[in-house]
Amino acid sequence: MRTLTIKDVDLGYGPGDPVLRGVTVTARPGELLAVTGTSGAGKTTLLAAMAGVLRPRAGQVLVDGSDLAGRDHGVALGVVLIPQENALAAILTAAENVAVAMMATGSDPAAARRTTAESLDRLGLAGQAGQLVEELSGGQQQRTAIARGLALRGDVLLADEVTSELDAANRQKVMDLLRAEAARGAAVVLATHDPEAAAACDHELHLADGTAVLVR
Repeated sequence: MRTLTIKDVDLGYGPGDPVLRGVTVTARPGELLAVTGTSGAGKTTLLAAMAGVLRPRAGQVLVDGSDLAGRDHGVALGVVLIPQENALAAILTAAENVAVAMMATGSDPAAARRTTAESLDRLGLAGQAGQLVEELSGGQQQRTAIARGLALRGDVLLADEVTSELDAANRQKVMDLLRAEAARGAAVVLATHDPEAAAACDHELHLADGTAVLVR
């Protein structure tokens, strides 16, 4: 399993002021790290950098001590991102969204179908496997995206506001599944505005006013 380290990183978009400055934090195997802060504090920006989607203006993003050289490199290293906007293909079914992602990372079709069914069932979506994404509710779409992320069994799992559309029972189910990912050795990072979800994590990095403080 892998360790992901953000070291003295400045992050921003275009020529404007940075969104975050001087961020240092480590996501370790077997642990849940919560990234908290108000809307616009930079939670999604930080996870984008951790995934290799956003290049830092300064500092380093390291996986096992080596520089992360973009999103394709992150995928090759087993860095899985569950984005806030879900990024599901509306013209595919829930099962197809999961299976296609698995096959894109090297799974054979039979294994992809089997793991897809298991992953959707863990999220309570066995009955929706054959439905088009556009036919699913917002919460069902969010759980489909989570099922896809879990099916990929990454060494690092980055989950961006994955409980925001869910009721209390499904929020707890997702937190239990994230804890299970950590238990198998993954480094799990959860960006969240939910204080209960943050409290269930091992450590918390709080973002405010362009800076980051590890509060526990």
